[in-house]
Amino acid sequence: MPSVMSIRRCSWAGEDPAYIAYHDNEWGVPQRDSRALWEMLMLEGFQAGLSWITILRKRDAFRKAFKSFDPRKVARFTEADIQRLLQDPGIVRSRAKIEATIAGARIYLAMQSAGEDFSEFAWSFAGGKPIQNNGPVPANTPHAEEISKALNKLGFKFVGPTIVYAWMQAVGMVNDHAPDCFRRKEVQSA
Repeated sequence: MPSVMSIRRCSWAGEDPAYIAYHDNEWGVPQRDSRALWEMLMLEGFQAGLSWITILRKRDAFRKAFKSFDPRKVARFTEADIQRLLQDPGIVRSRAKIEATIAGARIYLAMQSAGEDFSEFAWSFAGGKPIQNNGPVPANTPHAEEISKALNKLGFKFVGPTIVYAWMQAVGMVNDHAPDCFRRKEVQSA
């Protein structure tokens, strides 16, 4: 079996073991679980202005701080919880991003109460199946702009087209693995 470093991957995976594991096991794999999709959207929002590796390295701390990203629990967070989170060195301590996550949990639950499944909502923009990108990897696309507008209309924050496109890539709504990456065909057939 070839070594981990000799396998062809997307260039962004680099040599960092955390990035390699994320690339090889998660990135681009179609995610259909509503809660997991919401969690990743919230984490992508925290990434705004930072590198993804920063968020990836803090992901366990985020999960602990945000009660495993259980929307029912996060939606009940109060000012005391916000203050607690602002003191947590394990996460990105941005009041605006913390408040956006709490509001996002409330929006998620409102959608659920109205009978709208978050996964169905998200995947409807991709026609229910992963988009296979065969060209250069863009920063955003018309699909990302459309989803961004819809999320903004619902009240979500930190969901600009670039963040949304990164989310689409992460959750497999678009397959942006490089043509020579060993994961491209695996993800394509997932």
